[in-house]
Amino acid sequence: MKIDLKPDHEVSDASCKASTGKTFAEWFAWIESEHPGQGRREIIRVIYEETGRGSDVWWPTTIWVEYEAHKGVVKKDGSAEGYTICSTKTIAAPVDAIYALMAGTAAEGDKYSDPDGNAGEWLRLRPGKDVRLGWKTAGVESGTMVDCTFVDKGKGKTLVTLTHSKIQTRAEADGLRNAWGGFFVDLKDGLES
Repeated sequence: MKIDLKPDHEVSDASCKASTGKTFAEWFAWIESEHPGQGRREIIRVIYEETGRGSDVWWPTTIWVEYEAHKGVVKKDGSAEGYTICSTKTIAAPVDAIYALMAGTAAEGDKYSDPDGNAGEWLRLRPGKDVRLGWKTAGVESGTMVDCTFVDKGKGKTLVTLTHSKIQTRAEADGLRNAWGGFFVDLKDGLES
């Protein structure tokens, strides 16, 4: 899967100020003075409301993840929580057919690689339910986590939900979101044609 490691918007103080009315440093100071001790979800919601972003959570999420990086916030495993992206698609095909295309004959512990240099390891495979894959994007040092669920929606349709987490840069997050979206469009087109 070809991944363009490019953010949807420039991540800089100038672009942040132009889009949200504050630089990153001004947002960081605002978080610490107005909302000390509040968690990720709450702060992203408040920044979202402050910026009047409509349905766009790109900047509120970016501000928070940049704030965590600035503060050096890490999880127990030593890595930052980073970005999480989600891609969903309802496909007119049964769960087993989609699962077979996603996981093939893989077994837990098997290595994964694709022609574009992305690699990983199958960590959990529950046929007809879900998969978990430790993922490494080509050209990126840190690893991430992919969880994909398959839900039978009846009448031969399946809801596929892919969550990709622990992404450390906005460029990789946007690149993966766009690539997974394209992957599911291609998967849907291939199964429904």
